Amino acid sequence: MDRRDFLKCTLTLAALAPLARLTAQTGAAAAGADAGTENGKLTRRRFRDTDLTLPLLGFGMMRLPQKNGAIDSAAGQKLVDYAMKAGLNYFDTAWPYHGGRSELFVGEALSRYPRESYLLADKLPVRSIKSLQDAERIFQEQLRKCRTGYFDFYLLHALNRGNWETVKRCGLYDFVRRMQKEGKIRYVGFSFHDSPDVLKTIAEAHPWDFVQLQINYLDWHNYRSREQYEIVTKLGIPVIVMEPLRGGTLATLTPEATKILKTSAPDASPADWAFRYVASLPNVICVLSGMNRMDHLKENLRVYSPLRPLSDSERLTLASALAAYQKVDSVPCTACNYCVPCPVEVAIPRVFGAYNQYKIDGNFAAFKKAIDALPNEGGPASCVSCGVCLKKCPQKIDIPSQMKRIAAELKKK
Repeated sequence: MDRRDFLKCTLTLAALAPLARLTAQTGAAAAGADAGTENGKLTRRRFRDTDLTLPLLGFGMMRLPQKNGAIDSAAGQKLVDYAMKAGLNYFDTAWPYHGGRSELFVGEALSRYPRESYLLADKLPVRSIKSLQDAERIFQEQLRKCRTGYFDFYLLHALNRGNWETVKRCGLYDFVRRMQKEGKIRYVGFSFHDSPDVLKTIAEAHPWDFVQLQINYLDWHNYRSREQYEIVTKLGIPVIVMEPLRGGTLATLTPEATKILKTSAPDASPADWAFRYVASLPNVICVLSGMNRMDHLKENLRVYSPLRPLSDSERLTLASALAAYQKVDSVPCTACNYCVPCPVEVAIPRVFGAYNQYKIDGNFAAFKKAIDALPNEGGPASCVSCGVCLKKCPQKIDIPSQMKRIAAELKKK
């Protein structure tokens, strides 16, 4: 990274200070004030102008603990129980998570609690919808799987330019609003993966109760998250954040970047910085984290109990760490698994994960061992560039080209 890029990165993060003041004004009606911010208590934010508050930390059900290739229900239940006891009562699932098993787990795990004691979010899989009848059938199946009569928050899932056409053609916005009138949905929103101009089109097309965006300090500029945040904030639409750690990427930085953060705050982990970064945005009402380990859950709860927003000097420290991290030539994969299964069984997220770890620690032997251990010869050399994955990747990664690059690097040593 040259001096110009460093300064660009630094100024981008430093700009959060005046931006925070701007969004405190334009987003106040959307997000509402913090509640429950005393020491040791999980910070909650008021939803719009209602009496409802959301925990600032939400539980994403996309990366649940697994055992023998399936969800480890016992381990997952312990996480849910601990979260509920701590006041973390927002749970986010979706039709495709864990091959359709996430909703079943959520329904079982939460069945021991009164329905009014937790907030449940689910999503209509727009990419799988061919007709209004599909939407009606899937929605009823989701209610059954989640053992509920209604969803607190319901989203049109992963909207982009193409999926938005499906929404319009099949009348899906009118459908979810009808479900809302029938008492089966409390609040209607959408999750999004595309460019700011597409977001503006969708956000302005209808009234929305909330939106779910990918925001983190790496994507603030790279993924144009700042532009997206500003668009919806000016429209008064509150934001739920997904991928605050960018699929775990921001939890394990390079040694140089980690040293910068540790020098400033020895007791804080890189993940702490990333979580505080997104929660410092006033129009953010909830930050989702896909937690599959108890230590991660406890650490994240500590960060938000209560939230301590980033100071201006801390933003500059984070900008320096980001500049150091961006010297690494990694692949911007969040391990969402939307790209799998691959027709030739390339283990795409696992290949990218092994490669990114190699770029961080420089351990080529471990990198090669991880690739060699993939089942069904699922390494990068098996990619046939069929392009099936390209339409599925929310991050718009040129997966075939990256596979060729990684395969070539494996041959160098």
